[in-house]
Formats: sequence, structure tokens, C-alpha cells
Amino acid sequence: MGIGSRNGTRAIVEEPVSCSIRRPSEDLTGSAILETRRFVSSTGFMMLAAPSGRFFLLFLQEGRLMKRGHLTPASDADSVNFSTVADLKDPLIAKAAERLVLSEGELKSQLEAFHRDPNISSWLEDAAYFAAIDNSINAFSWYEWPEPIKNRHLAALENIYQSKKDFIDNFIAQQFLFQRQWQKVRSYAQMKGISIMGDMPIYVGYHSADVWANKKHFLLNRNGFPHLVSGVPPDAFSATGQLWGSPLYDWKAMERDGFSWWIRRIRRAQDLYDEFRIDHFRGFAGFWAVPSEAKVAMVGRWKVGPGKSLFDAISRGVGKINIIAEDLGVITKDVVQLRKSIGAPGMAVLQFGFGSDADNPHLPHNHERNQVVYTGTHDNDTIQGWWDVLKQEEKSNVLNYLPITEEDHISWALIQSALSSVAKTAIIPMQDVLGLGNSARMNIPATQFGNWSWRLPSSTSFDKLEPEAMKLRNMLSMYGRL
Repeated sequence: MGIGSRNGTRAIVEEPVSCSIRRPSEDLTGSAILETRRFVSSTGFMMLAAPSGRFFLLFLQEGRLMKRGHLTPASDADSVNFSTVADLKDPLIAKAAERLVLSEGELKSQLEAFHRDPNISSWLEDAAYFAAIDNSINAFSWYEWPEPIKNRHLAALENIYQSKKDFIDNFIAQQFLFQRQWQKVRSYAQMKGISIMGDMPIYVGYHSADVWANKKHFLLNRNGFPHLVSGVPPDAFSATGQLWGSPLYDWKAMERDGFSWWIRRIRRAQDLYDEFRIDHFRGFAGFWAVPSEAKVAMVGRWKVGPGKSLFDAISRGVGKINIIAEDLGVITKDVVQLRKSIGAPGMAVLQFGFGSDADNPHLPHNHERNQVVYTGTHDNDTIQGWWDVLKQEEKSNVLNYLPITEEDHISWALIQSALSSVAKTAIIPMQDVLGLGNSARMNIPATQFGNWSWRLPSSTSFDKLEPEAMKLRNMLSMYGRL
């Protein structure tokens, strides 16, 4: 969440809850989809449709749809077991939604209006049908569904609606409850001068309503299977690259359609967030395409992306959008030109600044005004964890650059460096505010399990964090970010 200041600078203290798509292991014909499903169940963040809400976040007592006695005490653990959360909350959420569907009154009328909203129904019904089918057919992915359902024959879809109406209505009610509660949180934040920043992966999962309902927009063969998948070449995170395995967009087909799918996706993001970061922004200029049978990403090749034509279409369809371009990794001139042409800020990560020379773009003296500076992102070590394993040469570079000694707290030194940057936005992970080590790291790229589970324990109440809060506030005031 971001707090704006009078001069337009701000700081965001981040407790991340978003998730990129990870590439499953082996090929995509069976074991891969299984690994994807395991990843979904272990994180709770990947949706069956990109615009849908995360039911785990629902407050179950709204509108008296669930009695207090049905709820268990909150856990105080510093990590989340999403499988346990799902086992506990899924039946309770379904029961609350069922009561809403069967009710009468104002809340039910709002549910019906939500369903009729064309900006909602454009994705909601596909997601509801997909979830209903996925719940009833034992298959690795929609690729293995019966042909009439796989290819969305009207008679087959009508039969699904008639036989699964209760499930579909319940799914829609759950999405309505998420939307209603999320907007309440967003409105409250806006009243307090706080903006909400979201995170959007560039790609979507193969086993999703997005692909099943929009096959023509993806690079699939005549049987509906990807022949090329997403990834990135070797970089600082992986010597063999990262093989994500998501289907790639058919950008030519999308352009012929006026990029309508992307316009709907961006419009939905605008409905949820005040601004949002688009992960792997470089994929819009050029993207890494890997044969679906490949075992490593390094055998892929670059292909040309849609470029500015996509963002021109989005601008015409949605209006002004507030995005942050994740421009890390292999960044070429065309990526920089595209980002600047649409006015989107890029990123600087302080952890990347101390391994080379004075021209390193991540060093604070090279930052730009239209930029977002991070101490580290969700894909990095925490600052303390980074410092603990940093090579002595780079440690010396840090100590020479920053006015600190080895005895000083490295996390706060980099927090201060980020807040004093000329960049208009600084993002500080909560783990760095607390000075935590890598046991609190959020994500390890190219791995599937144990990620996105760290959280601030409920016993760590804000009154116990008063020293950190006051120190942070003083820095925010010093650098004009209040």
C-alpha cells in the first residue's frame, strides 16, 4: 500500500500477496499439469481465470451469511499452509454463498446487478463454467475434457448449465462477495490517502478459463495444445533460464481482434487497483518462445511482441492506465523505448547495484524520477539474507558507497538509500523493515513449492512494532515521502 506526499513522491511498505506463473516440470502432456495443480493448491493464488478473486480472502461474517461459531481461531504462524486454509474455508465460503443465493433483499439484488454488469459478465460466466466442469471431470486439464465441452459446443454448455446450475450460481456469488469486500477495503484505503498497488503476471496458465474460452488468442496447435511455451533465457536467477511453461499469445490474432482480451483484462485490473505492476514487461517488445517438449529454457528463441500497438488499443478502450513496468532481466533498447513511449515507470533494485561499476542503473545516483526503487523484490533474498551470503568484494562496494560500517543494520541502510532516491516511488518489503533473514523470503524463482507463504504473525501487533514504525516515519518525513 502506498502513501502519497505533497510533492508526488511516496513509499510503499509491501507485504506481497501476488503470484507469477511457474513452469511445471517435464513435458506438458500430463505430469506438467499435475505439477501446476500442486502449485496452485500449495499457494492459493493462481486463479482459474485471470480476473477472478481469491476466495481465501473473504470475511465470512458479512451480511450474517456465516455465524461466528462456525469459524476457528486465527493461526499465529509466520507462514501460511494454503492447503489447510482451503480445507477449512472452502466449505464455509460455499455455505455462505449458498445462503446468499437463496436469500432475498438488498444483498441479493446487488448480486444480480453484479452478474449483469457487462464488464463483469465478460469473464465471469466463462470462469464459472470452467470451474463447474473442472470440479466434475477428473482430468489433468481441459485438453482431456470430452470433445464437445473442450471445444465449447453450445449444446454441451447448455447441458453443463442445467446440470451444474447450483455450482455455477455459488461460484458467481463467491465472486460477488469478493468484489464487494475488496471494494470496501479499497474505499477505506482511499479515505486514508492510501493507494493499492496490484501485480499482474504477463501470462496466464494453460489450465484456465482464459485459454479454454479464448483458444484463438493463444499459440495452440489444431488439437488445442501449446507448441511453444513461455520462459526467459539464462540470467542472474538461473544458468539455464526459466521455463515457465505458460501458453504464449498469438499477438497477430489478438491485434486483428482489436486486443479485446487485453482490454478486458486491464479494465478489470483498473477496477481492483489504483495502479499495478505488469510482470515481465519486456515480453511486450520481444518474448522468449520455447518448444513445448524442451526440458530447459535455453533452447528457446526471441520473437517480436505487439509493441506500442497493444497499449494504443488499451488506451482507446480503457483510457489512462497507471502501470509499473517490470523491466528487469535481459533489457534491450526496444524494451526501453516501449516503456518510455507509454510513460510507464521502470524498476531499480538496490541489491543489483553493487556488483559492477558506477554506471550500474540500480545504484541510487543513476535513478530516474519516473522510476520505482525496491530494496529487493519478491524474487530476491531479504536484505539481511542477501548480506549474509554476499561476496566480500560486493560487501566492500556497499560499505564504500553507503555511509555505514559492518556493525550497522544493513536493512535500514538500504531502506534509507531507497527512500532518499530521486525515484518517485520506493517499495520496502515488510521483511526488510523487520530485518528478517532468508527464512522470510517470499519467492525463489524456478521453484514450485514453499513460496508465497510468509506472513506477519498476528502476535506481532502494530504496537509492538512502534520502534520500527517511528524510525520509518522519520525517514519518510526526512525525504518528503509523507
